[in-house]
Amino acid sequence: MFKDWPSALKTTSAYLRYLITRFQEDRILLYAGYLAYVTLLSLVPLITVIFAAFSLFPVFQEWRGEVEAFVFRNFVPSLGETIQDHLIRFVENASRMTPVGLVVLIVVALMLVASVDHTLNHIWRVRKNRRLVVSFSIYWVVLTLGPVLIGTSLVTTSYLLSLTGFEENTLMVVRNWFWETLPYLGSLLTFLLLYVVVPNTRVHFWSAVSGAVIAALLFEFSKSAFVLYLTHFPVYQAIYGALATIPLLFVWIFVSWMVILIGAQVAASLDGFLEAQRTLETPDTERMPEESTITNENANPRL
Repeated sequence: MFKDWPSALKTTSAYLRYLITRFQEDRILLYAGYLAYVTLLSLVPLITVIFAAFSLFPVFQEWRGEVEAFVFRNFVPSLGETIQDHLIRFVENASRMTPVGLVVLIVVALMLVASVDHTLNHIWRVRKNRRLVVSFSIYWVVLTLGPVLIGTSLVTTSYLLSLTGFEENTLMVVRNWFWETLPYLGSLLTFLLLYVVVPNTRVHFWSAVSGAVIAALLFEFSKSAFVLYLTHFPVYQAIYGALATIPLLFVWIFVSWMVILIGAQVAASLDGFLEAQRTLETPDTERMPEESTITNENANPRL
């Protein structure tokens, strides 16, 4: 595609214009606000379902506190301890609900995952929905097995580190390096899995990687910027006082969804742009009728 530097600059400029157009057409800000609102409503049910999945495996019980602290410390900057205390109390109250109430919690948690599914398929211009049974199966696996896999990876890594013949200082260095890099790797792998699995179309792997890298970098930058903002511009604390945690949590969730959707838009627009470039480079006699589009509408549904 890139024959020389002028060609590379021209193609890059064309892609950036295409990306901006896709941002405007897909109304990323609107969808980020929508997902932030749904997430705020679904947060307690979602965490309740995740903790219930952990409780099925007694081996993870001793890791539950460490996993909780790790998640809130690295993915909810500056507000982690306060939000963790409130959410844990809410979850404990929810766990004492009747079976009917627990079913309602599960349905609300699935609503969040369904909203994410709808939004990402909208960005990829996919209009053919999965069958209801398939969608429910995917959502259920994500909600139940996801936490178990995370716990398994942490337990396995810790066990392997304990078996090594390293000296204590070396072991501490390795352990500290692992915990410092895990948030970056976790963000990258989570975004990559989200962009590859959720859209009901074939996503080019390297497009998904590009979007995941952009999203992971933006997420780490956003965490630092959010902490800096709270430190130097404590506007919400001055206005809301003890209740400042609620609007601040909503703002952070909104920023997080903005980052996720930006990465998704990068991945989806790369797919569409590269397809358009290949179409332009294909002779008219070899071009198939369906290659004239640069979107993924109804293209190659997987299920």
